[in-house]
Amino acid sequence: MSELTDDIDDRRRSIGARRNPETEEAILEAAEAIMAEQGIAGFSIEAVAKRARAGKPTIYKWWPGKTALLLDVYHRQKPANVHMDTGSVEGDVFAFLTGVFAHWGDTGAGQVFRFVIAEAQRDQAAAASLADYAAERRIQSGQIFRRGIDRGELAKDVDVGLCADILAGFIWQRLLTGRIERDPAQLRQVARQMVRGLLTPPLGER
Repeated sequence: MSELTDDIDDRRRSIGARRNPETEEAILEAAEAIMAEQGIAGFSIEAVAKRARAGKPTIYKWWPGKTALLLDVYHRQKPANVHMDTGSVEGDVFAFLTGVFAHWGDTGAGQVFRFVIAEAQRDQAAAASLADYAAERRIQSGQIFRRGIDRGELAKDVDVGLCADILAGFIWQRLLTGRIERDPAQLRQVARQMVRGLLTPPLGER
């Protein structure tokens, strides 16, 4: 996991060194505004360049395509409460599920992410952008389970990356099948089952 983190950090530094912060912010703000006003149908690199008063070559130098730009817009709009340290793994998973599904359901973010996944099935650049994004989120979500190991809640041999994959797999499947869950009781059950497992507890713990 550390090697993956180092690779991502190195890539960010190499890209960031070539970016003008003011221009980058103008591009991201323009992209956000277009998404809010026109949705996916009106979103294009040409439209963003015009609104941001930036050259298309500049945008393509920093983002290989509109999917990569959309992912940056999507991520910067994600609420902070998606990754909360509640003091327990189960609480953290519940907070994550609640925050992500609320974000997807209350804004256009769910539509954006569905579009990104669809684009990744037909376009190599989009697939690469989604893979990079998923790798970064895997590390971030894995911290939920890393904290659990550090607190002694989880066994030391737990694969935190695999746990993050299971969590991501659940929310992606729900998004793609139009079943965004909003019922707190259901989300608590998912968190409980995901963390505690399916085995019958020992007799003294029932």
